[in-house]
Amino acid sequence: MKVEIYSDIACPWCYVGKRRFERALAAFPGAEDIQVTYRPYELDPTTPAEPAPLRERLAAKFGAANLDGMNARLADVGAGEGITFDFTQALAVNTLTAHRVLWLALTEFGPAAQAALKDRLLAAYFTEGENVADHDRLTEFAVEAGLDRDRVVAFLASDEGTDEVRREIAEAREMGVTAVPTFVFEGKWAVQGAQEASTFLQVLEQVRDQSAESAAPAGDGDACADGSCAV
Repeated sequence: MKVEIYSDIACPWCYVGKRRFERALAAFPGAEDIQVTYRPYELDPTTPAEPAPLRERLAAKFGAANLDGMNARLADVGAGEGITFDFTQALAVNTLTAHRVLWLALTEFGPAAQAALKDRLLAAYFTEGENVADHDRLTEFAVEAGLDRDRVVAFLASDEGTDEVRREIAEAREMGVTAVPTFVFEGKWAVQGAQEASTFLQVLEQVRDQSAESAAPAGDGDACADGSCAV
């Protein structure tokens, strides 16, 4: 079974969704036959390459009055999945370069390396307050995930992968992906949002049995309020 997960490093619900989907996989017989691929998506392509406090950017976009409640809810949900969200340290920064390294991980090192790097980048962004656009830090994260240091350094010094990543992002929008995370099963069924692990498990079983006609998107696409982050 092929599962493609459209997500952004700057999306907290993508972090939650990754953890929940992995729990579902752990409970799914035949999980070793499932190929999971992370596809790029930019919630805000206009985010500058220079980092700035995430809290300030979110307050400007969604309103400071709503921010504390949103962050508190995410902190509670994250804690339930073993995730520590620290929005006081998180830095808003353009994620295109990080997506390029994820593309490299998949293309040359395989899905397992890509998944490990995805997890590392999400932790760096939301827990550690790291600049995920910084080439030196990206190199370290990639090496921790099993990528070759020299290859990553050379890759980041070039424009390699830029066109491919931008094309994948454009294709996602053409497919109708407007919020992340979006999980696409076998190229046919789409589930949107950080669903509970039990829901993901049910979808996996339905796809396996080829009995599901469709998987309806969840959430209303309102900012980052209901299990997904919208543009």
